[in-house]
Amino acid sequence: MKPDLPNITTQPPTSVTRPSTIGATSTAVLRNRVRKQRRALSPAQQREAAGRLDRIVARSALFRRSRHIAFFLANDGELDPHRLLQRAWRMGKTCYLPVITPRCTLWFARYTPGDPLTPNRFGIPEPARSDVALVSARLLDLIFTPLVAFDDQGHRLGMGSGFYDRSLSFLRHRHTWHKPRLLGIAHELQHLAALQPAPWDVPLDGVATDRNMYLFRNI
Repeated sequence: MKPDLPNITTQPPTSVTRPSTIGATSTAVLRNRVRKQRRALSPAQQREAAGRLDRIVARSALFRRSRHIAFFLANDGELDPHRLLQRAWRMGKTCYLPVITPRCTLWFARYTPGDPLTPNRFGIPEPARSDVALVSARLLDLIFTPLVAFDDQGHRLGMGSGFYDRSLSFLRHRHTWHKPRLLGIAHELQHLAALQPAPWDVPLDGVATDRNMYLFRNI
């Protein structure tokens, strides 16, 4: 069978008309709608999507040249990057998972598939080894970020906790320093025409879905 080939979008997307304002209520409605859609995917659909994601990202130059990569553990119907994590580990890359600090920012702990995990105070599994040092996002080459929805401009709608935006706020002020790169992971159904970003939102460099690789910047 001929393998899936991704549609890689590298040109600046065509501008789209956005609503003048999106209030908190409509944002919550949108977030709930997309979360419901991805949770409706069957286990078989999720496995197939994860396999396609793995093949698409594995072909990208961004993934191949990155040595220190942060992943996340999927939940709530998110597209699972675990196969990609295992691939990265087999290739000799150093893999990390996020750890929430007492100030509700993210640092990253080195992780090998099979290492023990323990729920944090929010119920999110984190590396349990106390001897592993936490690493700043500034030292990573690539961070795979979860999201609820994304648009053609690289804007990201998250779960509303703000962990990633707080932890990566330094990227909004960079001019010549180009890491870490941020690559969102999402089902294709999470792709929307336009989102209204907040002033504190950190834009994505690209998004990988189960069907396409979208590149919003020259990476």
